Amino acid sequence: VVRLTKEWTSPVYAFYSPTPSIEYVMEQHCHVFKCLAKGCKHAVRRFLDTRNRGSTGNMRRHVRTCWGKDVYNTILNVDTLEEARAGVKGHVRNGSISLVFGRNKKGYSHQPHMKFEMK
Repeated sequence: VVRLTKEWTSPVYAFYSPTPSIEYVMEQHCHVFKCLAKGCKHAVRRFLDTRNRGSTGNMRRHVRTCWGKDVYNTILNVDTLEEARAGVKGHVRNGSISLVFGRNKKGYSHQPHMKFEMK
């Protein structure tokens, strides 16, 4: 694993644990990268016996949905992986529900509450 970590220079690795776990799924060797976002239990598998074993597409897709596009774009412009890891520690995953659904102003319901909701 130490030999392979020297080849992992993409900033997207900063969003995952530095040392992946090694698993065998149906007799296929894979590395499992765990997301560093608080409360996120997502793990990305990279199978080592395929042609695209160096691809980071599935890792990038998860980072965009979990951390947000703005954090992803700022970390992507960093030069080294060490700088990216330091930048990721400063960001917190945005849990705003209004940001997820794209609403800018608050909306209020005109429907009255039911009896059990008023108690």
